[in-house]
Amino acid sequence: MTNAAQIPTSFGHELRACLRCRLVKTYDQFRESGCENCSFFKMEEDHERVADCTTPNFTGIISVMDPARSWAARWLRIGKYVPGCYTLAVSEALSEDLQALCEEERVQYHPPKRV
Repeated sequence: MTNAAQIPTSFGHELRACLRCRLVKTYDQFRESGCENCSFFKMEEDHERVADCTTPNFTGIISVMDPARSWAARWLRIGKYVPGCYTLAVSEALSEDLQALCEEERVQYHPPKRV
């Protein structure tokens, strides 16, 4: 089985979602271990990156135990990510610098849809 992401240690105001993969953890968890899907952001090494790569503004949470077999995970485009808690939607986009980093790393980034 693949490694799983940390489960949020609390569900209060300190929750944040990764702007690329939408993984949800607390601010402190992102500072300590970064994002399990987006390790190239190196949030655990550069703590300012946590604020740049995550947001407290998101909608809903889904827990996914087997992303490859979950229809909801496939629908949300998180079927190739590690098991964990994910948001249904984020309202902010990555900065242009971080979008360029995704391109350099050859990882897909889907900006949030504007309504």
